[in-house]
Amino acid sequence: MLHAYLVEIAAAPLAWLIILGLTGMAVWKAIGPVRSNLRLVVQIIFFTAMTSVLVLADIPLGQAQRLRIGDERTIFIVFAQLLWWLHLSWAVIGFVRIYLVLEGRPREARLLQDIVVGAVYVCATLAALAFVFDAPVGTLIATSGVIAIALGLALQNTLGDVFSGVALNLGHTYALGDWILLEDGTEGRVIASTWRSTQILTGANNIVVLPNSVLAKQKLTNVSQPDETHLLNITVRVVPTHSPSIIEEAMLTVLAGCNSIMREPPPLVSLNSLDATALEIHLFFRVSNPMLRMKARNEVIDRFYRHCRSTGLQLAMSPSTIAFGNLSDDTARQRDLTLEDIIAENPLFSGLTRLEREKLAQSGVERQYHMGDIIAQQGQALPSMMIVRTGVISIQHDQREKRRLSSGDFFGATGLLAGTKETDGLQALTRVTAYEIDPQSFAHLIADRPAIAEEVAAILSASSDEVGQLPPAAMNHERRASALLKSIRTIFST
Repeated sequence: MLHAYLVEIAAAPLAWLIILGLTGMAVWKAIGPVRSNLRLVVQIIFFTAMTSVLVLADIPLGQAQRLRIGDERTIFIVFAQLLWWLHLSWAVIGFVRIYLVLEGRPREARLLQDIVVGAVYVCATLAALAFVFDAPVGTLIATSGVIAIALGLALQNTLGDVFSGVALNLGHTYALGDWILLEDGTEGRVIASTWRSTQILTGANNIVVLPNSVLAKQKLTNVSQPDETHLLNITVRVVPTHSPSIIEEAMLTVLAGCNSIMREPPPLVSLNSLDATALEIHLFFRVSNPMLRMKARNEVIDRFYRHCRSTGLQLAMSPSTIAFGNLSDDTARQRDLTLEDIIAENPLFSGLTRLEREKLAQSGVERQYHMGDIIAQQGQALPSMMIVRTGVISIQHDQREKRRLSSGDFFGATGLLAGTKETDGLQALTRVTAYEIDPQSFAHLIADRPAIAEEVAAILSASSDEVGQLPPAAMNHERRASALLKSIRTIFST
């Protein structure tokens, strides 16, 4: 008798409904979760086909009578209906996922998908129980409510984390990849947000895991919104030996020569207070992302010190030092910076003795450039090396700025020492004072101290990587230094 029922069902639309349901499950499983869009298309196609068969064959979604033992046809109808409800839930879940992708909500996708998937499966299960098995769903819901209250009391802390996570994500407080700063000082980039906790990667390369309930109670600053540019402020004190306007211009030159800070919006200088001992100045500048704060601060402080040394500005003592005793005029007075001082502070000449530095400084010639002057064209070979005393120089390649030079930096070394042409152009952005090193004096120095050539080649190779003065080559730092050393020895031996 069972065989007769199977033959009858196979000839009926009910068989096609079961075949479509099972085939859709197999294809859905074979596609895998990686190709989610294809999965969605397959879910829609099979669900549409099953719905069409269901409607055309007039197969009921509900069971009019209770299941009876031995009624094989009823069992097949129930099985087909369960397959339809399952494909309905998959189709709804697929639509929700594709909606989140098209709306561009990757941060909410995980939590919302989990919520929707759970809600869809619960609704589909209750609907199948009500329509297919004619079960008392109202009683089940009431019973589950009592169980939910008991579980809620037992899992109060966990549920607090869950709902706090939902509130944080739906409230657009932060997104994955944002840099956030918490009230307790924790700072870093958000790398994961789960039901229970949020993971933050700090600048020390550590992962801090914060429960969502704790995170929701803290004051949070999103550094990445509206963008990741970050405003920094450094306070400096200068002895008022010059007028405030001149000192302000000098501080703007300091900021103009920094390469780690942003050009737009332009940095600002604020003269905060003035007394007989110090002019207090605030330097405001921006960096492109929070990870550059330390590098930018270090560079601004270094440029500030160099520029003060080169222009004769004196750093003011702290108020506490002044309160305990005044310095004599001779101690407070700072002597003018000479070419020998600049040579001594330049790493390129760190191996020279004091006598050698004096001889090299005596041969130096001071050069002046006005704002906008072209110091060197791209492709031009400079016959001598120049060291910047004051001012800012722009290094440009194909009319695009690569970086800037300011007090203490040098250029033209590759032309003097290696005989190569400048791959970048040089233009004065402000009034520039530079010292030109005499090639003959440097040639005598290399001849007397051959070991200096090796030190110069190593330093020049390292600086060329940063400045971009040498053309790109598929060789490492050691090979480049060796090539430079060979060029230096060839040129100066000749």
